[in-house]
Amino acid sequence: MLSPMVGQVVLGIYAALLAAGGLIGFLKAKSRPSLVAGLMSALAALIALGLSASKIALGLPLGLALAVLLCGFFGYRFARKGAKFMPSGMMAVVSLLVVVLLIAVILGNAPPPG
Repeated sequence: MLSPMVGQVVLGIYAALLAAGGLIGFLKAKSRPSLVAGLMSALAALIALGLSASKIALGLPLGLALAVLLCGFFGYRFARKGAKFMPSGMMAVVSLLVVVLLIAVILGNAPPPG
């Protein structure tokens, strides 16, 4: 059973990676959409983290939904381009890892049935 704190740490690291990825996309390719999308995604992860830290049950599921959405987005981009692993392939893998960890935390802390 993983502690909810594990989910919070995962969301914090994920938010930092999303923000860094958006910033790197902006600095390397002058891509404003990368910067905006990275920062908005990081903000969504931080909101999920804040809700979870406040013991609001919606926090971790919100973070899970964000990770599923971004895993699909980055996975599609990587499969479509098919060439370079960075950044889309790496972010698809990171997002998938976040999905798996958050599912483990959520299911491990669900109340028993009955």
